[in-house]
Amino acid sequence: MSDKYRDTIAASNVVTDDEKVKKTVAKILVDHLEENKNQDVYKFLFNAIDLTTLNSTDSPQSVAKFVERVNAFEEEYGELKNVAAICVYPCFAQIARSVLEVSDVDIACVSGSFPSSQSFIEVKVAETALAVEAGADEIDIVFNLGNYYDGDYESVCDEIAELKAVCRDARLKVILETGALQTAADIKAASILSLYSGADFLKTSTGKGYPGASHEAAYVMAKCIKEYHDKTGNMVGIKISGGVATTEDAVAYYTVVKEVLGEKWLTNEYFRIGASRLANNLLSDIVEKEVRFF
Repeated sequence: MSDKYRDTIAASNVVTDDEKVKKTVAKILVDHLEENKNQDVYKFLFNAIDLTTLNSTDSPQSVAKFVERVNAFEEEYGELKNVAAICVYPCFAQIARSVLEVSDVDIACVSGSFPSSQSFIEVKVAETALAVEAGADEIDIVFNLGNYYDGDYESVCDEIAELKAVCRDARLKVILETGALQTAADIKAASILSLYSGADFLKTSTGKGYPGASHEAAYVMAKCIKEYHDKTGNMVGIKISGGVATTEDAVAYYTVVKEVLGEKWLTNEYFRIGASRLANNLLSDIVEKEVRFF
């Protein structure tokens, strides 16, 4: 017996053969990685960072200091574009909003019982609503893996749609947790379910508990985003997160996204990298000396 969720997944032409995906990605990197190792790309990637602090030791004081470094960057490196966003737990949204002085840096909050997505839907809704009310411009939720593996696609999609509605004007990123999904087939299915439920961004990983991003996962997600755009005209962003620490890591993901989605996606409105360590490494390569600014 068919249903609209499985029918939509079945109608997709995105490749799910893991070996074929691996070979395609390897060829993209062999053919194009080196051409993207340049200052312009490094500067773009820095401006695409969601600078992240998601630690159990985070506190009002530590988050305030974290945000103050973003303010200070504007003063010390005025010739460079700042990071795209600051990503914090929802309880720190108001602090981040009150301390942040840079108008073109957004505030993102993880929500919906991050990183497990295991709670009552009422709790997820309340947390998301409170984060938006406190000043979040973007909300990062976790795809409901439990319902997905039970085959309850309707509940998966209803939850995303409900949290999207609660976001109001804030943009919704859906974290697929690709390290748990693992296969191209599951990453494709999760991507399609999220896209048709109103996701503004697809994001690879939480960076908590499972393997982080992979080039293959990013490729499959990007192919789903492209196919969705071709069918609907809607542009959805892609965020790479989980273990992206070096400049070479970031350039590799940039290369995959560029080759699949094209130049149109190469703005920080549609391409992000969630990171804590990457910012200093990219900045060091931009100014050509070691910097530990953040």
